[in-house]
Amino acid sequence: MSEPTLPAGVERRAIDGETGLATRGEPVYGEPTADGWRAWDPRRSKLGGMLELGFDTGLAGGETVLYLGAASGTTVSHVADFAGPTYGVEFAPRPVRDLLDAAESRDRLFPLLKDARKPRTYAHVVEADVDVIVQDVATRGQATVAVRNAQFLADDGRLLLAIKARSEDVTAAPDDVFDEAVDRLRDAYEVLETRRLDRFHEDHLGVVATPK
Repeated sequence: MSEPTLPAGVERRAIDGETGLATRGEPVYGEPTADGWRAWDPRRSKLGGMLELGFDTGLAGGETVLYLGAASGTTVSHVADFAGPTYGVEFAPRPVRDLLDAAESRDRLFPLLKDARKPRTYAHVVEADVDVIVQDVATRGQATVAVRNAQFLADDGRLLLAIKARSEDVTAAPDDVFDEAVDRLRDAYEVLETRRLDRFHEDHLGVVATPK
């Protein structure tokens, strides 16, 4: 089976002697750059890890994206480099200051100081029928957050989710946590692909899903 293709605007580039994913844009987190391209470190990005591992993300480039858990902008800045309008939702004020810095050179990146568990608080801002939800929220109830935000996705849209086992229950076996979370997702989604991200992120599960 052939490896899924990378979205337009994401390429494999040799930067600082290492070949890996890269996007075009201003650096955000001290990542190495070359000729206008910035290295996308999969060890610091769940979505980057999913792309490196060959997940069939469905990303082609130019999509409208709702990014839940944008933090200081590490991954969402790469997404905004190749996607269309990208809404970055982050609850904590401190990282949002860094997110605003990342957005300065990216006119497609729209930071929102909001709680991803309460989508009604940003429903008046986010476009209906977004193409992709990317979620990396380190909180209990990660699958419930994805279910609540399914309202924003187009019928053929994609959820690209990273579930962090220790954010759900530090005492439970990760596989049990993942099984429970995937079951909850099925309330709103058809799950297309799940795989562990341990090569880059220990005790994380990558999920690709589409709305039911």
